[in-house]
Amino acid sequence: MNVRFDEKGLVPAIIQDAGTKEVLTLAYMNEESLAKTIETGETWFYSRSRQELWHKGATSGNTQKVVSINYDCDQDAILVLVYPKGPACHTGAVSCFSEGVLERKTNLEDYQILQTLEKVILEREQERPEGAYTTYLFEKGVDKILKKVGEEAAEVIIAAKNRDHEELRWEAADLLYHLQVLLVEQGLPFREVLRTLEERHKDRS
Repeated sequence: MNVRFDEKGLVPAIIQDAGTKEVLTLAYMNEESLAKTIETGETWFYSRSRQELWHKGATSGNTQKVVSINYDCDQDAILVLVYPKGPACHTGAVSCFSEGVLERKTNLEDYQILQTLEKVILEREQERPEGAYTTYLFEKGVDKILKKVGEEAAEVIIAAKNRDHEELRWEAADLLYHLQVLLVEQGLPFREVLRTLEERHKDRS
């Protein structure tokens, strides 16, 4: 890669979740750590304080599987898309960018599970752990997934007709799960669906 390292032989590396697109951390790489990242398929960085290489997750187990590495137009910064196995921050937070000086006040806590669910499904697609239901769906293919989406949609309709909130809650959760599996199988991030809803809202407001 034609990366331009600074006078100290370093380049800033932005680490971003390949599934959710959340920015996880900003670290630094030198030529050796970049080479090891490419070679191993997991992130390696250079610690400016310890002045040594470090493998992300070597002690915590929270490794980051590299999906792609790109550099910016000036070739002096790189963007690394990863599938993280656990939190990125040493504090235990998913992202190092958990504190803000300016933040729009939204009530998104209840919807965090949708992002978490998508991340788990993406991991299942990549790793295919034996015995997992999600693995079973991916191995059976799109026809099986579509069948389940149709079945769960029908169950939602029945629950609504029965005026049964408990049943509707369970069936709606099943439908959302299978819909997320379908979106992952199709390579369509859930955020794109949300973006479409947002665009429609803007058009009608």
